Amino acid sequence: MSVEQEHFKHAIALTGGIATGKSSVSKIFTEEGFTVIDADTIAHQVLDKAANEVAELFGREVLHANGVDRKTLGAIVFNDTGKRKRLESLLHPLIYNEILRLSQIEDKKKKPYLIDIPLFFETGRYNIRNIIVVYASRSQQIERAIQRDKLSKEEILRRISAQIDIEEKRYKATYLIDNSEDETQLYQESLRVIDEIKKDFL
Repeated sequence: MSVEQEHFKHAIALTGGIATGKSSVSKIFTEEGFTVIDADTIAHQVLDKAANEVAELFGREVLHANGVDRKTLGAIVFNDTGKRKRLESLLHPLIYNEILRLSQIEDKKKKPYLIDIPLFFETGRYNIRNIIVVYASRSQQIERAIQRDKLSKEEILRRISAQIDIEEKRYKATYLIDNSEDETQLYQESLRVIDEIKKDFL
């Protein structure tokens, strides 16, 4: 067994698309006793630690007093594929190494845990067999993202287009959580998947 497989032996990737409800699912799993390693939280920590390198790539205007101005940086990289890839090349290895470190701690407990990775399929970096995909239709993604992020439809579409289509992701799921209705449905769907995971892992 490779080192990666050994570290990710009990891991389940949690992924989806923009505004499909991944954070809500993560919260439900946490409340039900699961450990969740959050790649976004780690990414924010890594981004601020790499602030000087980011400024060298994109200019000092992406910095503020506490580190990197994510809104300014996001506007730059989501409008330029080349710049986005340069940022990913800098950050993704650092994020991966920290997730790998935390996964080693969790795998020693010999019980399932989640790694919340928004770009799980896009990066192709994580050798995790079991995958939860949180699903909502593209039109729902757009509507919810506009309400949540207060961005224009054009900007939301640009960000959605930077990811693999949610319809493709849903067919790659080990466990699919349908979030196309309301909070009650999402909660029931999450509990259903938790029961499936317990049967599969325990």
